[in-house]
Amino acid sequence: MQGKGPSILVISVIVIALGLLSYFLYQPIMKNINLGLDLRGGLRVVLEAQEKEGQKVTPDTIQKAVGILRDRVDKLGVKETALYPQGDDRVVVEIAGEDDPEAAVDILKNTAQLEFWDENGKVLLTGKNLKDAQARVTQNNQGAEVLLEFDKEGKRLFAEATTANVGKPIAIVLDGKVISAPTVEEPIRDGSARITGGFTAKEAQDLAVLLRSGALPVSFKVIEKRSVGPTLGADSLNKSIKAIIIGFIAILIFMLGYYRLPGLVADISLLLYALLVGGAMSLLGAVLTLPGIAGFALSIGMAVDANVIIYERIKEELRYGKTLRAAIEAGFKRAFWTIFDSNLTTLISAIVLMYLGTGPVKGFAVTLSIGIIASMLVALTFTRYLLKLGANICQNNKLYGV
Repeated sequence: MQGKGPSILVISVIVIALGLLSYFLYQPIMKNINLGLDLRGGLRVVLEAQEKEGQKVTPDTIQKAVGILRDRVDKLGVKETALYPQGDDRVVVEIAGEDDPEAAVDILKNTAQLEFWDENGKVLLTGKNLKDAQARVTQNNQGAEVLLEFDKEGKRLFAEATTANVGKPIAIVLDGKVISAPTVEEPIRDGSARITGGFTAKEAQDLAVLLRSGALPVSFKVIEKRSVGPTLGADSLNKSIKAIIIGFIAILIFMLGYYRLPGLVADISLLLYALLVGGAMSLLGAVLTLPGIAGFALSIGMAVDANVIIYERIKEELRYGKTLRAAIEAGFKRAFWTIFDSNLTTLISAIVLMYLGTGPVKGFAVTLSIGIIASMLVALTFTRYLLKLGANICQNNKLYGV
């Protein structure tokens, strides 16, 4: 068992360490957290599907297009983007925080219909048989190229096409535009091909992303493009953050005044909890939206609630005449399943919102999920450890609210 002196030293080191971490990590964490469209502003674009022969626009077509566009967004790394259908033939794209959002929109709206033509314009192979596409810088550093790999059927078709066109060019066509037309020197039977054309590394990477994501079922035209200011506004954002800070401080004061020594432990734990949530959001590149701020506030309440449940259980055990250490052990055991069940059900709801929701709803779910996991980890491990150290320092039950 740790003595009174060592326990005081350990708690003092923990408090100082958390204080220093809070001071030095605040600015880096805030700098690396991405703000959503409602907090930062950005670009809003409405794409309208264009009906052509063989390309009928239906609600199912739009849903499929939205799925392909979301896949492109993920692979491009454009994180602060909301995509959702509007009506029966439109898709809305909202991009926040991009250095060049219009370039991102141009990439998203490209149909990416890949075809291989012979010298007479006959289609030999299409992108539907494409298995993978990867960008690579050429060995002589003269540019970049895209390496293609076909599926089993595509491998057979490409072998037949190159066998029949030895000594002739095969044009590689993207959305009706010839981007490369190499001459076939010998049959290619390994199911691979290269697209060259003086690409930069970024151009090759963007093209590879488009091809990997697949072709859009219909072509789109931009019918609306406008800049969007932050709907919350800088002043309102500052007020929201100020309100959270004031509320957080009020909780710290209440916990300390009502629960005394355990309240001090709760305050230290809540500080660690805030650092964990902020650090996780920064490392994961999570997007903070106005609903996300609400999710953070809700998770703070759940973290406090977990501490309240634990402390009330400990106080009950102390009233039964148990020693302080025994009461802490029993209190945690009694509180565990209550905390676990309530947090698990909320976490399941948040995960459902995360996968089915879009835009601000998803931001709320991500922030809430991170907060729930952090609060459980802190309450059931760190808080327990600090309370045991507190028990070594003093056996006076009055310091534990009894």
